[in-house]
Amino acid sequence: MSPNLKAFLDMIAWSEIGPALLAITDNGYDVCVGSTPEHPIRFTDYSTHPRRHDPATNSDAAGRYQFMGRYWPSYQVQLSLPDFGPASQDKWCVQLIRECHALDDIEAGQFEAAVAKCASRWASLPGAGYGQHENQIAALRAAYQAAGGVLA
Repeated sequence: MSPNLKAFLDMIAWSEIGPALLAITDNGYDVCVGSTPEHPIRFTDYSTHPRRHDPATNSDAAGRYQFMGRYWPSYQVQLSLPDFGPASQDKWCVQLIRECHALDDIEAGQFEAAVAKCASRWASLPGAGYGQHENQIAALRAAYQAAGGVLA
């Protein structure tokens, strides 16, 4: 995985999970929606998506990139994912980025274009429009660069 792509994945996790939860969990790979640093909700079985429903958010998003459980079966088959472990979550995240046609932008350092293309997949990205908190592009850019991402 290229440094820019790795940094982009780190930025998505930073955006979705937040740095405090990333620091006190398995780098976010074991986090369920509804978690806070004060009250992390974690799962321990990486064999499959935990599908733990959070009534406050009406969501079962889980993992470093907050994947919805309803999509797990199809992506597990499509990508031959053996489990919901870190390597599988990373592979799934890259596939979503690919589906958004953002890989070339990421590799070229076109950060803002890549974020805009991926906003439909992650509610925390600016312009997502899901009615949830959206992070500012400047904060995301800083997280991306701190993770080693290079801008054009």
